[in-house]
Amino acid sequence: MKSLRKASVWLAGLTLLYLLPIHAGFAWETKDPASEQTAAVAVGTATTGNSDYKINPGDVLSISVWRESDLTQEVLVRPDGKISFPLAGDVQAAGNSVEEVRELLRKQLEKLIPDLVVSVSVFQINGNKIFVIGQVNKPGEINANPYIDVVQALSIAGGATAFANVSNISILRRTNDGQISIPFDYGDIENGKRLEQNIILQAGDVVVVP
Repeated sequence: MKSLRKASVWLAGLTLLYLLPIHAGFAWETKDPASEQTAAVAVGTATTGNSDYKINPGDVLSISVWRESDLTQEVLVRPDGKISFPLAGDVQAAGNSVEEVRELLRKQLEKLIPDLVVSVSVFQINGNKIFVIGQVNKPGEINANPYIDVVQALSIAGGATAFANVSNISILRRTNDGQISIPFDYGDIENGKRLEQNIILQAGDVVVVP
């Protein structure tokens, strides 16, 4: 009887040892940062159908017309801010919301298609790029998905170096009246002061860390 009991315990232990790596594999899995970023973009683009996000050149839109299989396409927003779509021609997309683009397409297509139902969503956010340069550990461009503020941009850029003057950071932004410089003092943010400085960045903004 004791031998049978020992054999049962040994068999149970062997089974547990066999199954453990299968379940623990999820905890031990090493994720590729690039894959994580891609996945984050995919999730973010699936939820950017709200009226707040403004489309940028480089974004990819998914457009479909109900019961018209030939009018289901993924369309790239060109550098001039427009998209080309069958039967509608060129439509201004950049600077407009998803709903505004949908309405522009509807007005163009309803002349030719009765009982029209148009769907528009952001398939990929490629044009909402922010740039961080100067004394940061990882300078370069950031794909804001869909919005980030100054502190978040600095964090993604690896933070400031030991030589950075974080009290004199500036954000360069192009407007219709030309380029402007917006001051940012990270020391104030650390101390919980003037939090309104931590603005939401816009596509094309350049964060300069001296």
